[in-house]
Amino acid sequence: MADYVETLKACMEDAGLHPDAVTKAMELYKSDDRDKLVRFLRLQRCELVEEMHKSQRRVDRMDYLIRESKNNQSPKGRNNHDENRRAEADK
Repeated sequence: MADYVETLKACMEDAGLHPDAVTKAMELYKSDDRDKLVRFLRLQRCELVEEMHKSQRRVDRMDYLIRESKNNQSPKGRNNHDENRRAEADK
């Protein structure tokens, strides 16, 4: 039993739950109210998924900026690139 409690606590900490949330979950576990514990853990999971979605949106924005930066080079940058390519071909 003590091993399971420590495993449960370690898993919640590894998942990034706030220490207050870990404490509340442990209290629910010890009070033997499994329904409330499961509801609470599901709520925490939803919050983690929302954080993940926010991070994914930030990554998507960075991908967009990278694509746009590659595709919308200034005319000077394009000319230099073309000149460098021609110089390489002449060698």
